[in-house]
Amino acid sequence: MHIGIVTLGCTKNQVDSELMQGLLKAEGNKIVPDLEEADIVLVNTCGFIQAAKEESIAAILSAAQYKSGRCQKLLVAGCLSQRYAEQLMTDIPEIDGMVGTGSFTSICSVLQQVMLGERVLAVGEASYDYEEFIERESSVSYSTYVKIAEGCSNWCSYCAIPLVRGEYRSRTIESILRESRHLADNGAREINLIAQDTTRYGLDLYGRPRLVDLLEKLQTIAGIEWIRLLYCYPDFITEELIEALASLSKVCQYMDLPLQHISPRILKAMNRRGTKDEIVSLLVRLRERMPRITLRTTFIVGFPGETDEEFRELADFIKEVEFDHVGVFKYSREEDTAADSLPDQVSERVKEVRFRELMTIQQKISRKKNQKAIGSVVQVLVEGPWIEGDGIVGRARKDAPEVDGKVYVTGAQAATGQFVTALVQTAAEYDLFGVLTSESSQ
Repeated sequence: MHIGIVTLGCTKNQVDSELMQGLLKAEGNKIVPDLEEADIVLVNTCGFIQAAKEESIAAILSAAQYKSGRCQKLLVAGCLSQRYAEQLMTDIPEIDGMVGTGSFTSICSVLQQVMLGERVLAVGEASYDYEEFIERESSVSYSTYVKIAEGCSNWCSYCAIPLVRGEYRSRTIESILRESRHLADNGAREINLIAQDTTRYGLDLYGRPRLVDLLEKLQTIAGIEWIRLLYCYPDFITEELIEALASLSKVCQYMDLPLQHISPRILKAMNRRGTKDEIVSLLVRLRERMPRITLRTTFIVGFPGETDEEFRELADFIKEVEFDHVGVFKYSREEDTAADSLPDQVSERVKEVRFRELMTIQQKISRKKNQKAIGSVVQVLVEGPWIEGDGIVGRARKDAPEVDGKVYVTGAQAATGQFVTALVQTAAEYDLFGVLTSESSQ
């Protein structure tokens, strides 16, 4: 069968799609990029916030239209199917089969059943633990994501992830290393470690955090040059982990810390652990040990009851700390979460005003930081040709894929996945521009 896959949502969903793609190809199916050429369309949905739900519904309905052509069956997977399976099957009769976040490895058997004319609902407990080895079909071979744990046990009051992904479950170190070696053998040069909380890794499985042990073993894999940590919960960042980031050559001095807010009252209402003083102390320690570390964070504006004063405290904090990268989300009410029933819900208009203000603040900070990079030499992982002219585009160590900036190198030719070095000549708010250095000839 020719199968077209639509993936929505986060990088964790992307990994799940690649695993399903590997399973489907192992059964002799062909994955096609054009849905018009697909016998089967699979939509891997996101259900994180209301906007993501709406996007997922729209994608399902759009995919259903292909059934008037070559497409014979429509399958749905992911977080939306895990949480709203029966409702979706009732409301969208075009859906022929559905798998949840805990049962997506049954995709091949579900496909067989629907091809026999059955309408299949295969959604059970969100408990898949990734211990079996599946040859993933990564969409980008040179840079990939490795999921080191699934689920979340933090139960932040605004978040529905534990409802759709289950409690936190670490993979074994052996399983992660096996997958990482396979990815390296197939061209991966950068691996980005992801989980809902990477710094908690190993606590549930080994009785103590084992992220440092994992990093030390990943460091030895031939072919892998960059190892990046994403989604680091502050209270599990130990001195041992800071030292590992500072000393392991392949581990990027980059840390993604989704802080969400800084007001003590809001943090408590969000059910976030840690205080403002503890967060500030952590940021100071990270920068003292690694003066050139890249710090990324995300914040939520418009959380129920957020006052003008609490918002100002957050805005002042961003100005003071000067993070390298900041993402801002407008609070979204999610049913069955603790924050959904809180009083003093903030209007969408106020959320939008606050969102724009924080993004404007960060844009100025980002531009100032990028200006300081002018004259420096950076290593660049090539992502492809620069379509605006003769050159290439890629990323520096300071930039994570998809969410951060780019480096544009003029007058250069290099293969995708190759590393080159560039002299930075100019800078914009998020991107750097430069030329190849003599070192790039290697």
